[in-house]
Amino acid sequence: MLGRVSTPDTTTSRSLIHHPDFRRLWTGDALGQLGAQLTALVLPIFAVQQLAATEWEMGVLNAAEYAAFLLIGLPAGAWVDRMRKRRVLIVADLVRAAVLATVVVTASTGHATVPLLIVAALVISVATVFFDVSHQSYIPGLVGLDHLVEGNSKLQATASVAQVVGPALGGLLLRVIAAPALIAVTVVTYLVSAFAVGRIQQQETPPHPDTRRPLRVEIAEGLRFVVHEPYLRRIVVCTSLANFAGAVSGAVLVIYVLRTLGLGTAAYGAILSASAVGGLVGAVVAGRLAQWIGEGRIIPLAALVSAPAAALTPLAATSAIPAAPLLITGGAAFGFAVIVYNVAQVSFRQRVCPPPLLGRMNASVRFIVWGSMPIGGLLGGWLGTHLGVLPTLWVSVGLMALAAVPVVLSPLIRMRDLPGAPVVDA
Repeated sequence: MLGRVSTPDTTTSRSLIHHPDFRRLWTGDALGQLGAQLTALVLPIFAVQQLAATEWEMGVLNAAEYAAFLLIGLPAGAWVDRMRKRRVLIVADLVRAAVLATVVVTASTGHATVPLLIVAALVISVATVFFDVSHQSYIPGLVGLDHLVEGNSKLQATASVAQVVGPALGGLLLRVIAAPALIAVTVVTYLVSAFAVGRIQQQETPPHPDTRRPLRVEIAEGLRFVVHEPYLRRIVVCTSLANFAGAVSGAVLVIYVLRTLGLGTAAYGAILSASAVGGLVGAVVAGRLAQWIGEGRIIPLAALVSAPAAALTPLAATSAIPAAPLLITGGAAFGFAVIVYNVAQVSFRQRVCPPPLLGRMNASVRFIVWGSMPIGGLLGGWLGTHLGVLPTLWVSVGLMALAAVPVVLSPLIRMRDLPGAPVVDA
């Protein structure tokens, strides 16, 4: 039997709150998300304020955070399909904790440098590749196909709560404690996350080694499925372009807020938290919106909202309206649209993919949609250096508008329901 997992003891009417193993995964995910948000806040601020990072250095740092998805994204899926996914999740958490502990030590002793942060970000990105591919491939077998939307909605809601709490808490803490102490908190969250996932009782049965084929053959199967599935192909192109655009702006965003607008770290953290409320609302209502509007057409409609929302960020520098309210409004609208979009498209691709291909399919998708981000980060750093921060943000808005085209000009805009999973003999 190829890649089977034990059938979860759930029914279509019983909430996942009553599913013990999902609660353990949910707990670990919540702690990991909180730690990730604290890290995403403090490392760029530390680089800009204390290490005097340039626009180009921030672009490279941004690129390093996602470089592994481009470098090892495809083989990671085939490797994950050969492994016990719970074990991969635990190891990834431990690796991230160890790397951040190293950053804490070097920063506390005055030996931290921008190149060191870049290397740390690169190693963390490798661990994150394996964690994310395993996480998305693990959920269907853990909760069952009937609970996919509920499970993804709960996990997206957790991510949004972390985005609300993490930056606000981190921004306030940075006023009274040093950055290394805040990074140390992240180390603890990853360790506790590994412990929570380690308590999951459900056992996996990985494919027998005799069933394995050459790695390139298995990689090609996952990539071929993504390219040949017509709706998934359009969704992947849209997501890749949108992530590319987001990475362009992300390379200069901290410099824009702290230097161009002159806002402090506490205000920056508060803005990120307030804008994340939109994502939390999106996670809560995503399932109901998909039922009301249709799980097909909700994808292009959510994509259409992204560019106007993103445009409020550069407008904050030239508008008569105070910068903070514009940033909060734009961030809230953008976060709402992204989470609604993600819940719909992630649930679709988990449901439509045959279980033995889940790891390779998710890795192929991540390779395409996240592999564009290091390139976007480098472009953002280059544009910020040669054109300036504000023009770079407007370039990102234009790219975000372009990203919606593949799903808006497609049958998705007229579809209420998306296809279900094919029947496959595993």
